[in-house]
Amino acid sequence: MNRYNASTSALRHIRMQNILTSFFWSGDAIRSRSVSDIVLSGTLDLPAPSAAVLEDWRREIDVRLALEPGDVEVMPLARTQMRWPDYRRCMQAISEWPGALGLPAVIADCDMALMACRGARYHHDGEQYGGAAFCNLFLSEDKGLDLHFPFTGQRIPLKRGTAVIFDPVQPHGVIQRGSDSFSAAEFAPGQDFDQIFLTWELPIEDANIGSALKIVFDSASSTSLQLEKEQVWFNGSPATVCPESGRLLRVD
Repeated sequence: MNRYNASTSALRHIRMQNILTSFFWSGDAIRSRSVSDIVLSGTLDLPAPSAAVLEDWRREIDVRLALEPGDVEVMPLARTQMRWPDYRRCMQAISEWPGALGLPAVIADCDMALMACRGARYHHDGEQYGGAAFCNLFLSEDKGLDLHFPFTGQRIPLKRGTAVIFDPVQPHGVIQRGSDSFSAAEFAPGQDFDQIFLTWELPIEDANIGSALKIVFDSASSTSLQLEKEQVWFNGSPATVCPESGRLLRVD
């Protein structure tokens, strides 16, 4: 019995010593919240992009963006909407998916963008998107890449139809499926590692979204009063993420 209590106490201590806190703008004030380790994921039945759309994406990535390993950049959405007749089927599928998870139709009124990445260095989005959850819908084929959350160990294989809702303040990156870290050397020139995805910013303060991700609000109210910008703290201190390993690092 004593051994069990000691183990339970040690586990509780470890959990208490690994606390992420997001400080984000809520109206004209900084508010605090917990950082969710929940990732909602599924695979939707999406049509394949047409050859014309694929070629347009390739030109944009190679010519204008000059995408390098680890980069995540915005793509022109309007051209894809015009040139892809089946785009509406993608929108219908992602609009219906949250309902299957018990969430209301939250996509329609949220900001949306088309994005491209060639892998992604580990990062958190807490300095800009602490007030949001992300919903991503991947449009490219399986290229051997995973969405990886190093703090929790979760991995989501990326392929056409992969849909995820997650807390963007939770450190994450896109890495090779057989790897446990991000290395630009693993994205050799001449090989296609590009992933195209649609992304939506969901309001984290929405009661349904906050509940689905089990967010605890005002978890560090006294600290919030002292801050003037969005940031992420780990175990009581400002933190950033090592782009290669995904480890959390103290900001001096």
